[in-house]
Amino acid sequence: MTPRDVALRELRRSAPVLPVVLVIALLALPVPEAGGGAASGGGGTGTVADAASALLVGLCAVHLVRNRRRPLSRTAAVLLGLPVVGITVAACGAASAATGVAGAARYLQIFVLVPAAVLILIRDARHFRAIAWAFVALALWQGALGVQQNLTGTGASYMGEDIRAVGTFGSTDVMGMATVVSYGIVCALALAFRPHAPRQRWTAAVCAALLTVPLALSFSRGAWIATAAACLGVLLLAGARRAGRVLLAGGAAAVVLVAGLGVGSAMLQQRLSSITQVTGTPDQSVTDRYTMWAASADMWRERPVTGVGLKGFPDHRDSHASLALSSGSDTAGAGSGFVRQPLLSPHNMYLLVLGEQGLLGLVTLAGGWAALLVCGLRRWQRRCARPDGPGGPELDCALLACGLLIWQLVDFVYADIGGPSTVLTAVAFGVAAWWAVGSRGAPEGAGAR
Repeated sequence: MTPRDVALRELRRSAPVLPVVLVIALLALPVPEAGGGAASGGGGTGTVADAASALLVGLCAVHLVRNRRRPLSRTAAVLLGLPVVGITVAACGAASAATGVAGAARYLQIFVLVPAAVLILIRDARHFRAIAWAFVALALWQGALGVQQNLTGTGASYMGEDIRAVGTFGSTDVMGMATVVSYGIVCALALAFRPHAPRQRWTAAVCAALLTVPLALSFSRGAWIATAAACLGVLLLAGARRAGRVLLAGGAAAVVLVAGLGVGSAMLQQRLSSITQVTGTPDQSVTDRYTMWAASADMWRERPVTGVGLKGFPDHRDSHASLALSSGSDTAGAGSGFVRQPLLSPHNMYLLVLGEQGLLGLVTLAGGWAALLVCGLRRWQRRCARPDGPGGPELDCALLACGLLIWQLVDFVYADIGGPSTVLTAVAFGVAAWWAVGSRGAPEGAGAR
């Protein structure tokens, strides 16, 4: 068999998930300045990747009609379909029909339609890993751009200098590159535990190590915390001995780089130390965040069951926020001029849902995410847990799915949906759902490696 025949065969076998890979690849393109803003509930101008995600859902629908098979298991249908209830009720309570429809469309795209399409299109662990490597490739691209921005002073403004790594997402979406790189680190770390593939394991381990540099230069405290939690979860699921060795090696490398070679700027060290100082003398960004969190909670107390309606946070913010809230945040750099960004969301997904959708929305959305993590851990226990330590041909798939869910659940404490990178969140939920509730076949055998 010639190399061309091998390439064509692999292309045909990967064809079902190529639309998913396309959505991920399109996030490597520069984002138009108008598409960088984030509004409550993930508003803002759509991007090419958003359009591709709509095409992905359409192709999945055509595939289901042609094959005439049940698309989802009962558990998957319940967990992915339950958010529709809270979203629909909150849309009916929006300030206007147009606002309700726009908000509902965005929530359904991110938390229902795209995850379901990704789950359906993934057939086996080979497809799963193809998407995982697409995550890593995108992270390497965005991370390389971010490092260049830091070194050349062409990034987003941070403490008066244009050094913040933002990749192609621009200064109006400073969390975009941090999110992409964090996903890449979690995926690469999980792939580093793939059985019977030493070359891919080493490649993945090197990628994970390299991606820590742009993550640090993103100056995103929330992404740092979420990535640390997800990586710790991956290592513990991979086995206590493995976790100990990796943590020991990582700690030694950090000591050599920071203490021995002096790697790490004063700004980076100050940003890191500020994580433990937010309750003492917080900066204005932290004060604004706490104030908006309190405003969201106050909105919920006003309407505890259904909330104030989709995309209602900006309209109700000022009547519930204290005078400590500033008028907006300043953004500049990365090819953009000075912009005063309005504070249109609380930067906490749970409180955003609680304020706009009430307890009904929070239970149906966050409850589904927690249930996915529980199902993923149970499947890891059935297929990967061994008396002599975790193993099996699908260990990396289990680690990756659970790691992505842990990262997302922790990150949602500090962030909400909004901006061009949000469509990647939808793909991540779909990937995790495949492992948790989507695949019903036998464990991958040696021939499928």
